[in-house]
Amino acid sequence: MAVIAPNRLLRVDLRRRTVTSERVPERWLRQYIGGKGLGARYLYEELEPGTDPLGPENALLFMLGPLTGLVPGDARYAAVTKSPLTGTFLDSYAGGEFPAVLAGALDEHIGLLIEGAASEPVRIDVESGEASVVPTDSWGEETVATARHYDGSVACIGPAGENRVAYATIASDAGEHHAGRGGAGAVMGAKRLKAVVARGDPPTGLETLRERYERRYETDTATDWHRASGTVESIDFADAVGALAAEGWQRRGVEDVDTLGIEAIRERATGRERPDEVSPGDFRVETESGEHVPRGGTAMSLGAGLGIDEFDAVVELGGLCDELGLDLIDAGSAVAWTIRASDRGIVDREIEFGDPNGARELLGEIALREAALGDALADGVDAAAERFGGGELVPTVKAMALPGYDPRGAQSMALAYATSDRGACHRRALPIEREAFAGDWTPQRVAREVAVEQDRRSVLWSLVIDEFVAPVFDDLGAEWLAAVGVAPDTDLRTVGERIWTLTRLFNVREGFGRTDDVLPQPLAGPEGVDRDSFESMLDHYYDLREWTADGQPTRSLLDRLDLSDIH
Repeated sequence: MAVIAPNRLLRVDLRRRTVTSERVPERWLRQYIGGKGLGARYLYEELEPGTDPLGPENALLFMLGPLTGLVPGDARYAAVTKSPLTGTFLDSYAGGEFPAVLAGALDEHIGLLIEGAASEPVRIDVESGEASVVPTDSWGEETVATARHYDGSVACIGPAGENRVAYATIASDAGEHHAGRGGAGAVMGAKRLKAVVARGDPPTGLETLRERYERRYETDTATDWHRASGTVESIDFADAVGALAAEGWQRRGVEDVDTLGIEAIRERATGRERPDEVSPGDFRVETESGEHVPRGGTAMSLGAGLGIDEFDAVVELGGLCDELGLDLIDAGSAVAWTIRASDRGIVDREIEFGDPNGARELLGEIALREAALGDALADGVDAAAERFGGGELVPTVKAMALPGYDPRGAQSMALAYATSDRGACHRRALPIEREAFAGDWTPQRVAREVAVEQDRRSVLWSLVIDEFVAPVFDDLGAEWLAAVGVAPDTDLRTVGERIWTLTRLFNVREGFGRTDDVLPQPLAGPEGVDRDSFESMLDHYYDLREWTADGQPTRSLLDRLDLSDIH
């Protein structure tokens, strides 16, 4: 039986508790495919400029791709909304069981568009191509407890989302996976939506094509890295190339990375079959507080970033963030800012680097918005600095805290962070992986590498493909799209450029421009990133993108990308 890509959308109105099924415009499917691209098109269409991210007028989309559940690797979904942290376009991703079950539960629908706000805590149940809005009694529970509360596969928020922490996550698979950055969980909390519960069998089909790609995946070099360490080895790599931010961005590198990185995981992970290999499903560590699943960001943000070198303590802090529903990177940066602000006398708080107990206590206060400090930090580092001072302590771009890859050790990352469409983010482009082995780069080459990678990932995130499997899709998924009857209106690299341009148009409409594509103050200076060099990279990037000197897409670009209907 032929496999046909989903072409409908379920629209859920939480205020009215109504659900309608609507056909996705055929033109949009050809232009944007699904996931990030289609979500961005709906968000641009649905929102008025200046929409309050935490108001009922903001939309939240759970978007799949046309290949979800069919291709090798973990299925993934995209949470698309306007970010309460940055005010920009936001797409955040999570993998695991939930996206595949959601795909089966949605049937012919490619996603959920959630609008309005409920008057009481509710959940959305999805099954057999239909959805319903029902009251829930799990409000107040942490993410793991909430997942166990329901029969089905669950994506939910914890206390941080309920309290509208600006970097609250959406947790799935009992807290093992998170749509983390930018605060999609806070949007759920503002809508009084505790959970989405999916029931269904994941999609099947295209077995012959899948088997061929699985064989290709087995022989790809990225597969060996993924199986050996996955994202956990990120801290080892960053430390090795001199780009690991430590102790609140005051220095680079740690004394002994083996206490936090892949060697520590290999010693402590449960369920290993080989002593020299840890498969992704085995990234579980048993500590005194229970079993946790550490990720690369755990060790970088909560370990090196906070000067904590006790592996179990770092893993437990990561587990606490997972249960509360806090983004690891912004949460770690909030704690690091507090330590540095305390040292400067800006805030009155007894906390220091290397203090896991102090970090644990502060994370709890942030999630519950307790006291003035916890409440301020819940809105992000920039909000705390605006209230207390200390804006020069921890770097941010568009109010989003930087991950642990320090541009002072890899200057191409400064451009990647500055031009990311959702704030400081290494998932839009990671040129450090090539810069580390290529020597000095010219500003022109940096600009080209960043732009090409942003476009490529825009396509892959519209397909919503597991990024670890993505390297074997050398045609960006064209063969698979043909197999499910999707015919993009142009080549896929141009589709990616169109999607990236659309998210830029969304941000420009919200008032963002060149003055927001910045090199953070803490990273500049004699020992930091040269501002003239950064501005040169940005100039070349804008020229390559066909944007004006102020960072606005030109009319000729919109005509070329068939975006003239975007106003």
